[in-house]
Amino acid sequence: MSTPPGPRGRGAAANPENRFEALGYTRYPEADLEEEIAPQTQLLRDHSRSIIAYNDSPDIGFAASINPYRGCEHGCVYCYARPTHEYLGFSAGLDFESRILVKEDAPELLRAELSAPRWRPQLVALSGVTDPYQPAERRLRLTRRCLEVLAEFRNPAGVVTKSHLVTRDADVLGELARHHAASVFLSVTTLDEALSGTLEPRAARPQRRLDAIARLSQAGIPTGVLVAPVIPGLTEHELPAILQAAARAGARSAGYVVLRLPFGLKDIFLEWLERHRPGSKDKVVRRIESLRDGRLNDTAFGRRQRGTGPYAERIRSLFQLGCARAGLSAQPPPVSAAAFRRPGAAQALLF
Repeated sequence: MSTPPGPRGRGAAANPENRFEALGYTRYPEADLEEEIAPQTQLLRDHSRSIIAYNDSPDIGFAASINPYRGCEHGCVYCYARPTHEYLGFSAGLDFESRILVKEDAPELLRAELSAPRWRPQLVALSGVTDPYQPAERRLRLTRRCLEVLAEFRNPAGVVTKSHLVTRDADVLGELARHHAASVFLSVTTLDEALSGTLEPRAARPQRRLDAIARLSQAGIPTGVLVAPVIPGLTEHELPAILQAAARAGARSAGYVVLRLPFGLKDIFLEWLERHRPGSKDKVVRRIESLRDGRLNDTAFGRRQRGTGPYAERIRSLFQLGCARAGLSAQPPPVSAAAFRRPGAAQALLF
């Protein structure tokens, strides 16, 4: 018996139970499943009182980040951020990609936090968790307005996205780049358009991401490619081709992250394999386990993004060789906070 297809335009097929909730529910077979099968995107207000989040993880290249949105309509089935939606009382499945929390006050909160004497100028990542250029950004412009605040303060910004929409903000990013205070990475998982369409149903297709690299590079913005995630047994063979394509488009640097499957994401991803790549499921699972000491996930710093063992070393070597052949640096472009300023501070000294 074949596995039925999931909701069109969505990565997850359903809403698995929230691991924090004591109660769950099961629908009767004759219930009206239309909304559950094809949920409409809902934008919900997030009343956060602060916007800059901090981490002390030794394997992440930034300490400060801002996330104007929680949840992500791109619907990438492999997204390691899916389980964060469970902290909000939602599911890591369809809820994550259809119930999007919006931080409407993000630009104002950012201005206040950068103005505070306690702020130490440093790289601010957009975003640390979900994509800052998901579909709602086209209308709400929260990410752009945050970038405008960062540009006003000349505080360095680093962007990671799958969206071509980032090119809309080339003017603001270019202003930051003139102070050596900007970098942008386009995340590319595969060059296979059909595979991308099921893995990342509402994200820009691979050629659009390569076009974004080209446009940003032409605007003088340091731009790189993040091959993420590398899915063992499914996409790792594409590493050299992705790196070559990104270099031709104008990327200067590259990075990679191996697939992570924390908490309930494991079941969501395995269900996706059953629906879309049943013939590859066993191979993919075995190769993930070979990276994770026989498990499907490893949370240890230094191992969670690269894996361990011979197969992890094979992926690392493939990446390094691909970078060398494409002329890409395996280090992110340097950014500087030397030009940081607090607008109005000089005028305030006159009074």
